[in-house]
Amino acid sequence: MSRVQLALNVDDLDAAITFYSKLFNTGPAKVKEGYANFAVAEPPLKLVLIQNPGDGGTINHLGVEVDTSETVHAEIARLAGEGLFTEEEMNTTCCFATQDKVWVTGPGGEKWEVYTVLADSDSFGRSPQHVEGGAAEEGTCCGGEAAETPVCC
Repeated sequence: MSRVQLALNVDDLDAAITFYSKLFNTGPAKVKEGYANFAVAEPPLKLVLIQNPGDGGTINHLGVEVDTSETVHAEIARLAGEGLFTEEEMNTTCCFATQDKVWVTGPGGEKWEVYTVLADSDSFGRSPQHVEGGAAEEGTCCGGEAAETPVCC
């Protein structure tokens, strides 16, 4: 299984959960403080909602969820072979999940990740990379209080 991921910043998480539950006719798969995600069957979509007051209605980041770490590693090789700069994060905890992932940045600065979920986590997690302009900033992951520019999940 592969599906596109769309991570949105929202001002009001409860209102967004209500709206997207109605829109996609399914409830969230995971809800945590400031965070929710939906595993939508049709169309195949992983919708992530990240509460970032003042940034509601904007894209946080984009991604493709894949089944295995082997697929993530194959994508690393393929993307590097295409001449794209990749940033790898293996066995990292972000957005209440332990993941293997690779990041690339589109021509407009949009962040894309190809990732697999290894396990659920009770922790939101941290990522030391993926801030505006590519500079590392400790403690950023998907937004929240630690991130000035939320871009990882």
